[in-house]
Order: sequence, then structure tokens, then C-alpha cells
Amino acid sequence: MGIYMFVCRKSGSEWSAKQTSGGDIEASASSAYDLQRKLVQAALSCDSGVVSSAFNLITPSSAVFEVIVGGNAAPAPASSVSDGVVAASVAPAAEEKKEELEESDDDISDLFR
Repeated sequence: MGIYMFVCRKSGSEWSAKQTSGGDIEASASSAYDLQRKLVQAALSCDSGVVSSAFNLITPSSAVFEVIVGGNAAPAPASSVSDGVVAASVAPAAEEKKEELEESDDDISDLFR
């Protein structure tokens, strides 16, 4: 069973991905969908078996993609990823989103007073 984690970024109209650790798989494509297909094929060239994958959009221009080959386990959500590289790239965006949400909640609660 192989587990492959990728950090994906969109720059302009091109999506690119790089494996986080334990390998050197990289790919790029014009859409997130095509990128996922390429990464699954790359993972299948290293392992064989049933494929399960999860694409978790973090911001409009960044995502985490997990591919599991073999076994029957479901991919973990991005929030449970413990890899330092992924966590470091995802944390600032998540914290920023949380602050925006807190501010917007305050604005809405004023309407109901």
C-alpha cells in the first residue's frame, strides 16, 4: 500500500503539484481535474491496486491531494495531515480564513440586536 501526499498550487492558469516527502513525483496541468488524473497515474506507476484519492481545496489557488494505492482505507481530510511541509503551507491560509469568519460573525450578530 502506498500513500502519496501532494501540495498543489495554481499560478496563472496552470496547476502544479509536488510530492511532500518520500518521493519526487511532480506534475502540472491546465486544470485541477487534469492534475489529479496525472498524479493518480504517477502513483499507479509506483504501486498497484485499488486507488482512493481526496482533493482538498485550501484556498482558490492551493490544495492538498492525497492518493492511496492498495488497501481499502479512505483518505484522511486535510485537517488531519501531520506532515510538516503540508501543515506549514496550509496553516497560514486556515488561520486567515478563521479570522475572516470571526469578523463576519460579529457583523451579522449586530443585525439581530
